[in-house]
Amino acid sequence: METALVVASKRDVRHFDSRPVPAEIQERILDAGRLAGSAHNRQPWRLVVTEQAALRAGLATAVYSPANVVGAPLAVTIAVTPGGVMTDFDAGRAAQNMMLVAWDEGIGSCPNGIHDRVRVAGLLGLAEDERPVVLLSFGYPMRPADPNRRSAAEWSRRAWRAPLEQLVRRLP
Repeated sequence: METALVVASKRDVRHFDSRPVPAEIQERILDAGRLAGSAHNRQPWRLVVTEQAALRAGLATAVYSPANVVGAPLAVTIAVTPGGVMTDFDAGRAAQNMMLVAWDEGIGSCPNGIHDRVRVAGLLGLAEDERPVVLLSFGYPMRPADPNRRSAAEWSRRAWRAPLEQLVRRLP
């Protein structure tokens, strides 16, 4: 898919079918996170992969929307190490890269906010200086979508988003 179409057609997916995410697709998704840019090239993130259902169920108790974590065949927690004011932004860049590459592979995803970071850190065995930022759930959508059924421009027009006129202010 062209990049604009991937970006315009990607929607969060919260309901997954039972198929596992193949190892080669997992690697492409994880590599997209690895390739994200970061302030001063610090690369402050670690990607913790969770495929085991029991561990995902434990993690689900620490996020705001547990159902999509429990139902996902793959979960990835992005944890950051301290230092610098851009670590959370850098984690977001890695997350977006991963979710866009997943969508290009036909894999849906959803970012999950974490309300109990201590629990997540303990379940994942994070180092004392690592802080979980977001948990991403991945899987084949229960209701598959065909991004190619519309152009990027049409997806953009139909998106439930504020219009550019409300978001952009141009200075002379």
